[in-house]
Amino acid sequence: MSGQEKRTPIPMVDLQSEFSLLKPMLLKEIMEVLESGHYILGKKGQLFELRLADYVDAGFASGVANGTDALYIALKSLGIGAGDEVVTTPFTFFATGEVIAQTGATPVFADIESDTYNLDPKEIESKITDKTKAIIVVHLFGQAANMDAIQEIAKKHHLYVIEDACQAIGTEFKGERVGALGDIGCFSFFPSKSLGAFGDAGIIVTNQESLSHKVTQLRNHGSTSKYMHESIGQNSRLDEIQAAVLLVKLTFLDLFLHKRKEIAKRYSEGLVDSIKKPIVPNSRAHTFHQYCIELDERDQLADYLKQEGIASAVYYPVPLHLQKVFAGLGYKKGDFPVAEQAANRILALPISPELSIDAQYTIIECVNQFIKKG
Repeated sequence: MSGQEKRTPIPMVDLQSEFSLLKPMLLKEIMEVLESGHYILGKKGQLFELRLADYVDAGFASGVANGTDALYIALKSLGIGAGDEVVTTPFTFFATGEVIAQTGATPVFADIESDTYNLDPKEIESKITDKTKAIIVVHLFGQAANMDAIQEIAKKHHLYVIEDACQAIGTEFKGERVGALGDIGCFSFFPSKSLGAFGDAGIIVTNQESLSHKVTQLRNHGSTSKYMHESIGQNSRLDEIQAAVLLVKLTFLDLFLHKRKEIAKRYSEGLVDSIKKPIVPNSRAHTFHQYCIELDERDQLADYLKQEGIASAVYYPVPLHLQKVFAGLGYKKGDFPVAEQAANRILALPISPELSIDAQYTIIECVNQFIKKG
């Protein structure tokens, strides 16, 4: 921008603009909570559970403190623990593998599809042993994984399917929203998510009443009635203020997801063809929690965008099988080449409903300029 007036920085996510838009409704809901004097496991949380369950077409929903707890409690509700194995992707946020290890089970990784970055069904079956109890499928960046193929493998080997839909609220597979397609599904409402709280929050959904009962126990010290404990659980409850915030934002979710798709379409049409852009198979859908491009000069482009006042982010620079904490599992570089290539080449561009059209075209122009400079 030499010789030019410095432009307004473009962030990855603009939560302040979102708050300004929804401020009157948010403050009204929050004040109702404050005036009620009931801050944990109250009416707002119960109403949000009902509405979220309805939104994803699940029979039951239980609010928890965060998305990581949602995954951990989901595993525990299925009885997964020491001596068990769980197959999942190495290309995901750390929590997906972390919670498996926290239960005492062993994470077993399988490579990903090069076009969607989701778990590749063709890679799963060779990882299954007599110790395998479940598959955690991640709907990464907001794109649905191939649930038909994964469910078929799970059914053949009598495995549970846990959906990590933390980035994929509202995403569909063959017209059905993810999260309620497997045995149990998990969502995160971290502030930057497509449906974000004002702090940490999460929820677990299922169509199995017995699982829902177990989840409700585990999130509240293993108890479903005061001072009576049926199992060893934990303190992981969705508080009323976060539930109030999420109730407001849920009413706008479909509109905001539509805006994300519009921005993604504009990016895909405007960016030069030499960049690998998101690919969405016909049977699936993408809600673009992240819009990721792929190129060899990823780091140089990120530096260039930063100089231009444009944020970007790398999701994820080190796959789980190469993380130091998982060194004891015996994986090495080269074991999952598709995931490793993605980790070296992917860059996420700003995408949030509040991103102006001018900002979108600025981002497109800057990326294309970098490519043309070569």
